[in-house]
Amino acid sequence: MSTLFSRFYGKINQISPLENNFTGVLDAIAVKPKMLYFRGKIPENMMDDDLTKRPKCVAIVGTRHCTKYGEEVAYKIAFELAKRGVVVISGLAYGIDSIAHRAALDAEGVTVAVLGTPIDQIYPRAHEGLAREIVEKGGAIMSEYAVGEKVYPKTSFLARNRLIAGLSDAVVIVEAAERSGSLNTAMHALDQGKELFVVPGDITRPMSAGCNRLLKQGANPYTGIDDLLDFYFPKRRKAGLKQIVLFGDTPEEMSLIKIMHDGVKNGEEMVQKAGMSVALFNQTMTMLEIKGLVRSLGANQWMLK
Repeated sequence: MSTLFSRFYGKINQISPLENNFTGVLDAIAVKPKMLYFRGKIPENMMDDDLTKRPKCVAIVGTRHCTKYGEEVAYKIAFELAKRGVVVISGLAYGIDSIAHRAALDAEGVTVAVLGTPIDQIYPRAHEGLAREIVEKGGAIMSEYAVGEKVYPKTSFLARNRLIAGLSDAVVIVEAAERSGSLNTAMHALDQGKELFVVPGDITRPMSAGCNRLLKQGANPYTGIDDLLDFYFPKRRKAGLKQIVLFGDTPEEMSLIKIMHDGVKNGEEMVQKAGMSVALFNQTMTMLEIKGLVRSLGANQWMLK
C-alpha cells in the first residue's frame, strides 16, 4: 500500500458485518463476507432520532456503456433519493455506477462504493478522484478483500454484486444488455428478497434488452421518482414530510432552501452564504418561486412557503 494512497484516502478500517447496523444485513445473504474493509464512514440513520434504525439504502447499477437517456435517469434517481437521506450504493464502475455516485455527491448526500478489488486498489483507476471525494464527503469505499489479497476479476466483480444487493433495501437497474453484470445484481436482489425496480428501455437498443426481459419476468417498472419515493416514504402523501417538500432540484436550489430554513431571509446575505453570483441567485430564486417553494416579501426579502 502506497503512502500516497493512505494520505488521499485515510485509514483502512475493518469490521465484522455484525458489528454495525448498516452492514449487519449481510448476515442474511447466502454467502456471507467474513470481514469488510473500508475507508471513510459507515452510513448512519439520519432520517429520525432513532439511531438504532438502519439508514434507508438503494443500489443503482447498470451498463458501463450507457446512453444519454440512461445517464439522465440514473442521475435523477440518485439525486432525488440522496437529497432525502437515502444512501446510494453502487460499484464505482464506468457508466451508470459512477453517475449514481456523482449524483448523490451533487445532492450533498451519502454514497457507498463496493469494490470488486482489494480495498487499496481502486478500479477503474480513472475513478480514484471520485473514490476520494466519496470518502471526503462522508461516504465510504468498501471491499471484502484485504490489502494485497489475490483476486480473480472474472469472479470477484460478480461476487461483490451480492454485497451491493445485500446492503440495499431496493435495487434499481438502469440499462442492461442481455448479458450484463447488472443482471447478476438483479438476481442476487431477487434471491435476497429485495425490491427490484427496472427502468424500461427502447426495444430497439441492445442495452435495453436485459432490462426489458426483467420486466417481462415481473420486476417493478420504474416510471418516475414517485415509484421509489412511495417505497421509501409510504406515508409521505398523508404526512407531508417536511424533509421531502423542502428540497430543490439542483444543488443551488438545495443550498438556498437550507439557508432560508436556517432563518435567513435577506437576499444579499443568502448570496454571501451560498457563495454564488447575484445572477445565479436571481435565476435560482425565480425557479423556486415558479415551483411554489418560496415567496417574495419584497425588498429582496424571501421566505419558504
